[in-house]
Amino acid sequence: MSVLSESIIKSEILPHLSVGKRGKRLEEALMIRIVQLILFRLKSGCQWRELPMKQYLDQSYNWRSVFHHFNKWSKDGSWQRAWIALLAKNKARLDLSSAQLDGSQTPCKRGGGAVGYQSRKASMTSNMLFISDSQGVIVAASQPQAGNHHDVFDIKSRFGELIQMLKDAQIEVEGLFLNADAGFDCTELRSLCHAQGVIPNFAFNARKGSKLDREEHFDERLYQRRTVVEHAFAWLDAFKALLIRFETTARNWFSWNILGFIAIFARKTAKKL
Repeated sequence: MSVLSESIIKSEILPHLSVGKRGKRLEEALMIRIVQLILFRLKSGCQWRELPMKQYLDQSYNWRSVFHHFNKWSKDGSWQRAWIALLAKNKARLDLSSAQLDGSQTPCKRGGGAVGYQSRKASMTSNMLFISDSQGVIVAASQPQAGNHHDVFDIKSRFGELIQMLKDAQIEVEGLFLNADAGFDCTELRSLCHAQGVIPNFAFNARKGSKLDREEHFDERLYQRRTVVEHAFAWLDAFKALLIRFETTARNWFSWNILGFIAIFARKTAKKL
């Protein structure tokens, strides 16, 4: 089961992975195999000890070493650097005629950072915010948040994370139309959008009064594009490691999501070459 080809791993991921400053450096072929094993876990959702080591490596190598590298590259931001570079390199392939903002709750089985009880799902969950383009390609994600909070909790810092990720990928945010459902219809988020030059197209929340009394503009036709973000979530669900969170650290959970973004977009761009 190969999530990404060796050539894609070599060109799009390896250049952004940190290497040790001391001791023997990993050979390129070994690094490719390690990344393939990490992607195997992303796709299958297996436990680390269940990784098919002999299928990928002829030499003696322990699953703990694979985890060590995943964790190290998560800590130092290597996965995120690879994702930002991939976006920046292929930003011309994105459809940013509008962008879609949504949140997603994931059940959590082992507790840990950024986990809280979500009554609607009757379970412990972790929440993240995502922005996709009009094709359903995820272009930004916020750090995980405890699931007992609503989508606009601490929205200033979370929206700031989304905007910074777009800017890091050299994606222009000024003039960007941003669709979101009524759960995001709040004065603070609208103000944050305007401060960045983003044009909010949020469905009106009925609890804020009649539509006739609202001064903000809402384009229903443009809003219909928002459904593509659900396609993005469906594509991510193809990776079993993302269906249920077993990671206890919010940092590593974020990294698994980033790896999902890389896998989907790298395959998409490769098909168009």
